[in-house]
Amino acid sequence: MVQITTLPRNETGIETAIGILRQAFGDRLQTGASIREQHGHTTTWIDNQPPDAVVFPHSTQEVSEIVKVCAAHKVPVIGFGTGTSLEGHVNAPVGGICVDFSRMDRILAVHADDLDCVVQPGVTREQLNTHLRDQGLFFPIDPGANASLGGMASTRASGTNAVRYGTMKDNVIALEAVMPDGEIIRTAQRAKKTSAGYDLTRLLVGAEGTLGLITEITLRLHGIPEAMSAARCSFSTVDAACRAVMATIQYGVPVARIELLDKVAVRAVNAYSRLDLPETPLLLLEFHGSEAGVAEQAETFGAIAEDTGGMGFEWTSSAEERNRLWKARHDFYWAALQMRPGATGFATDVCVPISRLAECVNAATARAEELGLLAPLVGHVGDGNFHISPIVDKSDPEEVARTEDFVAWLAELAISMDGTCTGEHGIGQGKRAYLEKELGPATRYMRAIKAALDPDNIMNPGKIL
Repeated sequence: MVQITTLPRNETGIETAIGILRQAFGDRLQTGASIREQHGHTTTWIDNQPPDAVVFPHSTQEVSEIVKVCAAHKVPVIGFGTGTSLEGHVNAPVGGICVDFSRMDRILAVHADDLDCVVQPGVTREQLNTHLRDQGLFFPIDPGANASLGGMASTRASGTNAVRYGTMKDNVIALEAVMPDGEIIRTAQRAKKTSAGYDLTRLLVGAEGTLGLITEITLRLHGIPEAMSAARCSFSTVDAACRAVMATIQYGVPVARIELLDKVAVRAVNAYSRLDLPETPLLLLEFHGSEAGVAEQAETFGAIAEDTGGMGFEWTSSAEERNRLWKARHDFYWAALQMRPGATGFATDVCVPISRLAECVNAATARAEELGLLAPLVGHVGDGNFHISPIVDKSDPEEVARTEDFVAWLAELAISMDGTCTGEHGIGQGKRAYLEKELGPATRYMRAIKAALDPDNIMNPGKIL
């Protein structure tokens, strides 16, 4: 089996690299404790492991210079977008240099006729969509947080629109990247398809910065739909809601979003967003198309919901009402935390074939109740992906242990159902234990790729493998 070098902390190399980079970058290299902690992982339950320094490049060439210095002295390099990832992706377990892409935030080109654009990695999805709006275009991948597009590519993000528009792997056309030796490469041209050689674009999308640093992204764009409508429908059970989802997908209704909230999640968003939704399992939907098309789609779903026991079905084309519902859904994480002030969210996600979704969701909520965990659940159920977030007192070791056992149990349950331990959060540090259980001998070839491209294991070490 190919072994990846276990990188020990390299005090001399780190000190030397910081000295060289300080001369090159001046006050764009920071070593203060607070800024280093901000660039360790703080979004979720994994302990913060800060880097030794944070550097703010302005260009691909500067990123190349940083990586060459780190490669020469065998110092870890960790890319950083906005810090919204959830599995410890930006932690520095053996120290090193964090490359913060926030100042590489230019939209370099929009090719409206070709429905694509070229951006630097620090551009956020909201920034891009604001820029595109007056051209009648939008970028559909929406993980909830206002994440950077470089980070979204690195973690293969998706979100609420994935059921119609796919994930980042479906919407990245080409990349520019700095490889572990500092060389700058392009993985493809702007053509919408290619059969030219190995697909390095897909290799780097989802690699979580372990094979190189993404410095430029060519993205697929879409026209803003003529009309959008939103719908909501309550159900007495999760089973009934999931049957409605399966029927909707099987009928070929082109839903843009179809989200499940369990009764605990509905209670949380009601309190946080001042809504009065019935506190039973809830589906939120969105339809894109022509005025007639979205009306037809909503009516078709309404008939499906009635057949599967739906209650209180409503739909609206009002942008204000639609935005209010989706803002409440996107604020779920903060709503969940408010259920237990001072506690921490242990956010996790899995994805299973849609035919196993109800079984998996029911088992997860039952197991959480059995363990005495407050664990609201939401899901991008059109593609079988759901998130459950136990809200935990981290000062209580016994409760933390129960929660860790639950997260492990859920990952293994999903794998046993021909699913995955993570639909969109990524592996990072938090889910390394489950990757081999899911993919078996395939991980040996992942290690071989990592060892071939990054023999000194300096690119975001301690993640994925």
